[in-house]
Amino acid sequence: MMSDATLTSGPHVGLFVTCLVDLTRPSVGFATLKLLEAAGCRVSVPESQTCCGQPAYNSGDNPDTADIARQVITAFEGFDYVVVPSGSCGGMIRHHYPETLADDEAWATRARTLAAKTFELTSFLHDVLKVSDISATCDKSMTYHDSCSGLREMGIKEQPRNLLSKVNGLTLTEGDEAEACCGFGGLFCVKYPEISENMVDAKVEDILATGAKLLLGGDLGCLMNISGRLTRRGKEVEVRHIAEVLADMTDGAAIGAPETGKGQ
Repeated sequence: MMSDATLTSGPHVGLFVTCLVDLTRPSVGFATLKLLEAAGCRVSVPESQTCCGQPAYNSGDNPDTADIARQVITAFEGFDYVVVPSGSCGGMIRHHYPETLADDEAWATRARTLAAKTFELTSFLHDVLKVSDISATCDKSMTYHDSCSGLREMGIKEQPRNLLSKVNGLTLTEGDEAEACCGFGGLFCVKYPEISENMVDAKVEDILATGAKLLLGGDLGCLMNISGRLTRRGKEVEVRHIAEVLADMTDGAAIGAPETGKGQ
């Protein structure tokens, strides 16, 4: 999708774009790049990067997971930090690479080193870079979905909310079930479609109960799943990745519609 970006004197960040962002929502990648550069980072996007290996891992395909992990480690270990606009992909690198390669001490050490400097986007902006100046405006009422991996594996909860509180005009109404799974779960929605459908319906009801016109989150898989269900039920709620709002890049179509406009 992208290669190298503008040089700065700040930390050198390797941007792990993720498959879904690269293939279905590149605006999230460009928004992430804009945020990191605005925070003073020197950003590179290795063209050799591939999937994080999560589908193979969730299927129990350990040999292929290990091969993918080695490829990602090789591509990203030279950076000061690795930043991912996804809690699930970030969790895969940070938690599951070391356990996948645990039987190979040389690779396990490299995996642990990479894991220690891998961060989900909002955590990196908030906890590492201490970003406090968000020059964005979004005059809308919104609610936030906490993805399972981001919340439970990466500890992402207050970081996105604190950053969003600095966006001019944005108001947050919390859902009663903001932390509940949306039913996507990667291969879960394929293996157990009826259960997944019931879960996303419950999530949609919780979102609608807030009265918010905008749903934000940090994992594109969750957002696509929820957006699709909202659309099929005829509900008009705008769905976006948090990076798009923080970067003030909301001129293009919301998730679930063809992308046009700024940042494309």
